[in-house]
Amino acid sequence: MPKKILITGGAGFIGSHVVRLFVNQYPDYQIFNLDALTYAGNLANVADVADKPNYTFLKADITDTEHIYALFAEYQFEAVIHLAAESHVDRSITNPLAFVYTNIIGTVNLLNAAKNTWKDISNRNHRFYHISTDEVYGSLEHGGYFTETTPYDPKSPYSASKASSDHFVRAYHNTYKLPVVISNCSNNYGPNQFPEKLIPLIINNIQQKKPLPVYGKGENVRDWLYVIDHARAIDIVFHKGKNGETYNIGGFNEWKNIDLVRLICKIMDKKLGNPEGTSEQLITFVTDRAGHDLRYAIDASKIKSELGWQPSVTFEEGLERTIDWYLENKAWLESVTSGSYQKYYEEMYSQR
Repeated sequence: MPKKILITGGAGFIGSHVVRLFVNQYPDYQIFNLDALTYAGNLANVADVADKPNYTFLKADITDTEHIYALFAEYQFEAVIHLAAESHVDRSITNPLAFVYTNIIGTVNLLNAAKNTWKDISNRNHRFYHISTDEVYGSLEHGGYFTETTPYDPKSPYSASKASSDHFVRAYHNTYKLPVVISNCSNNYGPNQFPEKLIPLIINNIQQKKPLPVYGKGENVRDWLYVIDHARAIDIVFHKGKNGETYNIGGFNEWKNIDLVRLICKIMDKKLGNPEGTSEQLITFVTDRAGHDLRYAIDASKIKSELGWQPSVTFEEGLERTIDWYLENKAWLESVTSGSYQKYYEEMYSQR
């Protein structure tokens, strides 16, 4: 297997857990963490591996073609695990062009750099692993589950940009024989998630006694996947997946948004010593998101039967661990919500 691995978006939520797993589990690999350190990138997420001898951080934007090509030429990466992406649906509605640049052009830049660097693409030491989302499949209005053969039907600028990037990855496999694998995952949750996403937003707002915004009536359904289980799945797909294949990764765990918020309220009241029902009083129904998909649900039977992966923790266990992490890491949460972490990186890199 490849030993010099580029992980893009490795200072972000999912990427940081993948970086940590690979650095710690494979000491003979050289792991290169490439991140632009935009609002969702935070080196504090990987501070525990920053001094490991097999870890290197590279500050770069995947939309910067010349810089990406130069890095491939300098370091001769043997494989790519591509997680860098704009991922928040609300932001894609207000600024879709940013998602076009990062998710589509950025992905094509990486594909071209890999294709041009890996002269012998039949070399088994090469792999381009593209991590995508279940949102490319659209919305399940009448039951059923997303499988790897479900037709694409993206409904938001975010999911449209990810669908396009998926198509480019497959096209490079078919046209240039680039060795690729793709996985599409359900909603992730866990430590280090930026608090614009539902679960950390609710946890933080309860602590701050702020309103808990719930779109529409809270009837939208999502399949939730613990981020550490997702990192394990990425490890398995990277090492055992078949070139040209797609693997759906899900938590086998569907929740209506309103039911999930109420569960978090119940757990938080218990942990904070509040009278039962205190946090639920903060629930505030807000105008529904434009084009809000009703339901996502992943059929993850392929990765289970072919590669042997399945979630290792129940949702209740994972949610407890997640809430405990946020309660124990208030300094991290404060730096993220205040934006102080970004000012630190701006000053640090302006001096270089």
